[in-house]
Amino acid sequence: MDKTNNYAIEMRNITKVFGEVIANDDVTLKIKKGEIHALIGENGAGKSTLMSILFGLYEPTKGEIFVNGSQEYISGPIKANKLGIGMVHQHFKLVDIFTVLDNIVLGDEKVKGKVFLDRQREIREIAQIAMKYNLQVDFNTKIANISVGMQQRVEILKILYRGADILVFDEPTAVLTPQEIEGLLKIILDLKADGKTIIFISHKLDEVKKIADRATVIRRGKVIETFDIKDKSQEEIAQAMVGRQLVEIKNKGQAAGNETLLRIENLSIKKKGITKLLALDNFNLEIKAGEIVAIAGVEGNGQSELVRAITGLEKVNKGKIVFNNIDVTKVNIHQKYSIGMAHIPEDRQKYGLVLDFSAIDNVVLQNINEKPFANYGLLNKAEIQLYAQNIINKYDVRGTSAGFAMARGLSGGNQQKLIVGRELSRDHNILIVVQPTRGLDVGAIEYIHQKILEEKANGKAVLLISYELEEIMSLADRIVVIHSGHITGNVPNHKIKREEIGLMMAGKYHLKGEKSHGEHR
Repeated sequence: MDKTNNYAIEMRNITKVFGEVIANDDVTLKIKKGEIHALIGENGAGKSTLMSILFGLYEPTKGEIFVNGSQEYISGPIKANKLGIGMVHQHFKLVDIFTVLDNIVLGDEKVKGKVFLDRQREIREIAQIAMKYNLQVDFNTKIANISVGMQQRVEILKILYRGADILVFDEPTAVLTPQEIEGLLKIILDLKADGKTIIFISHKLDEVKKIADRATVIRRGKVIETFDIKDKSQEEIAQAMVGRQLVEIKNKGQAAGNETLLRIENLSIKKKGITKLLALDNFNLEIKAGEIVAIAGVEGNGQSELVRAITGLEKVNKGKIVFNNIDVTKVNIHQKYSIGMAHIPEDRQKYGLVLDFSAIDNVVLQNINEKPFANYGLLNKAEIQLYAQNIINKYDVRGTSAGFAMARGLSGGNQQKLIVGRELSRDHNILIVVQPTRGLDVGAIEYIHQKILEEKANGKAVLLISYELEEIMSLADRIVVIHSGHITGNVPNHKIKREEIGLMMAGKYHLKGEKSHGEHR
C-alpha cells in the first residue's frame, strides 16, 4: 500500500507569495486520517492562507497537494467539496436574509423531475445529520435573527451536508460564549469519533490541549515543528508559537484615583423588538481615574446594550451617562470621541473598520478633519501616512504592505491589532473595550493586556467587557457581574472567587450587602 494513504492531506513544499509578502514559505503539512490536527501560530503567521489554499480559495505559488494519497489540483471550493474537504471560516460565509435551510443547501439543492426543489428530501437529510452530531437548528429562521453560535452550527451543517470527511475549522471558538465553546468542542470530538479528519486552527492552547492529537506550529510563514500534543506543556507550545518566553501579565492592584471619569445613573434600555422587556434595568456604575472595571456575565445579559448606549449606538430609555462631569446621554458619537472616549468594539468588522479602505485610512478616519491630518479642508497625506505607519509598526500589525493594503485582506487578529492600536493612540481618558483579545495569539494577548494595564497606570478609566474569565481576573480592579440586565455582584477582584462569579453570572448568588440593581458602593 502507498505510504501516502496513511494521510488524509499532504501539502508538500507550499509557497504562497502576495506581492512582496511571503505568506507561506516552503510549508510541508501532513494530516493523518481520523486525527484532530491543530494548526497554531501568531496572527498573520500564514495559517489561514495555507488552509485557503487547501480549500481552493488561493492557488499556491509553488508546491503540491495530495488528498487521500492522490495528487490533486484544487481549482476552487467546489472541487474541494468534491474531494470531501469542507471549511468553517473565521468570518462566516452566510447570507443574512436567507433562511437557515436556504443557506445550508445553497448551490447544492436537491431537485425532483429536474425542475422542482425537493425540500422534503433536503430537510430529511439535514435533520439526520443534525441529530447525529447534536447540531439542531431552526430551518425556517433567517440567519440575521440567530446567535453567532447557531450561525456556526449552520456552517458545520453546510459542509457535512456536502459529504465532507476532512473538516477545517478556522478560529472556530473566537466568537463563541464559554457554553457554546464547550458544545462545539464536543461536536468536534463526535466528528472525530465518526471517522472524520479535523484541522483545527486556534490560538487558545487550552482548547488545543483538550482535543487535538498532534499540532504543527507555523511562525512567519514557516513550519517550526510538528509534535504530539501529549508531549508538550501549554507553556512550551506558547514559546514555540512566539519564539520567546512569555511573561504573565497581572494587575498589581494599585489604588485608583479619586476623580470619577465615567458615571452611569439609573440606565434603562428596552430590548429590541420586545417592548415590555428591558435589556438593562436601572443600571448604576462609576469608574474612577486609574481604575479597570470589568463586566462579567453570560453573553446576552445586557452587555452589548450597555456598550452601545455609552458609545452612542443605542437609544437610552431612562437614565444618564456622564463623561468627565459632562452629560453625554444624547451626545453624538463624534462628540463623545472629542470629549475623551476611545472604543474597541466587539464586532471588529461591523463597527471597527471600513473593510474596503486601507489600513492607513482606517487609522485616521475619526480624526481626518483635524490637524495635523487636514488643514483648511486639505489632507496632509504625509502626516496621515507617518502617524498610521507608526501605529502599525508599534502594534506589529502584519500583512498591511506598509499600511496600503485593504483592511479586508488582513487576518482577523491583525484587524484587531489595528483597531487596538488606533484607539489606544488617540487622545482619551475613558476606554470602552469589548473582547480586546478575541482571535489574538498568546504573544499579542500578552502585549494588549500590558497596554490595558498601562491605561490604568496613566490614570485612564477602563470599562472592560469580556467573556474570558481569565482575562477579567488578570486585569480588573473591580468585577461587576451582570445577569438579566441587573448587577448581581460588584466587588474588588481580590475579594471574589471564580466559583462565586459563576453563580452570580447564573443569577443564583448575591454577595451580602450587594444591591441587585447595581448601586455602586
